[in-house]
Amino acid sequence: MEARGPNAEQIEYWNEKAAPTWVKQNERLDAMLAPFGLAVIERAQPKPGERVLDVGCGVGQTSLQLAERVGASGSVLGVDISTPMLERARERARAQKLANLRFENADAQTFALTPNGVDLLFSRFGVMFFVDPQAAFANLARAVRPGGRLAFVCWQGLGQNAWMREPVIALAPHVTMPPPLPPEAPGPFAFADEARVRGILERAGFRAVKHEPLTGEIAMGRTVDEAVAFASELGPAARVLLEITPAEREQALGALGALFAKLLGPNGIRLGYAAWLVTAER
Repeated sequence: MEARGPNAEQIEYWNEKAAPTWVKQNERLDAMLAPFGLAVIERAQPKPGERVLDVGCGVGQTSLQLAERVGASGSVLGVDISTPMLERARERARAQKLANLRFENADAQTFALTPNGVDLLFSRFGVMFFVDPQAAFANLARAVRPGGRLAFVCWQGLGQNAWMREPVIALAPHVTMPPPLPPEAPGPFAFADEARVRGILERAGFRAVKHEPLTGEIAMGRTVDEAVAFASELGPAARVLLEITPAEREQALGALGALFAKLLGPNGIRLGYAAWLVTAER
């Protein structure tokens, strides 16, 4: 997919920088993120015969799960801007012989979707990266039939997510940190503000918007080395490490190791998370 249009920067990042890690580590990342996706699926209750759109489907775990729920009489379309991640998703769909599942390499903010062709609009951490979320959800809303449903999960703020916050704090004295992003900039925390998200969705044509908190702990690793590898590949710390010199990287990894050594307990290294489970109706 060419890096053009309003989300060109995100297209470049998710194809060239993030994709290799997500494809290589898809089993580990699936294990970490599966509870979030399943929580949304349980709340949305997809039914046999329904048509589902999975936005930001990545390597396809949630699309596969949704396809099983709606059965042969239903259908699932997974949409993502990352070509390498979709290649892996298609491999998995072929392996499971799911004829009711297909994938589209497209930008959900601008992709021409069939009007009223979706019963359930779903996403697991895929909706926070739109440059213009208002335009994106207006586009997506047109695809949802009247009475159709929306269900997605997004992160709360950095302050509520120790698993992302603490590695960044550990890195800060040792690397040149990028300037902080504005609160509403595309990224993991763009949908942290409950009131802002409700306004975006209501203006797009959704109603009965609800936010439910999801909290718990993420297993960073059983050992210090595992936790360092995890933080180096996922989350804000990983993005910082992409832009630093080799000398800075050595110091940075040492700082992460020192952090996780202090946090190591009988059950490995675990840090808290906080997300929103958001639902609405068209």
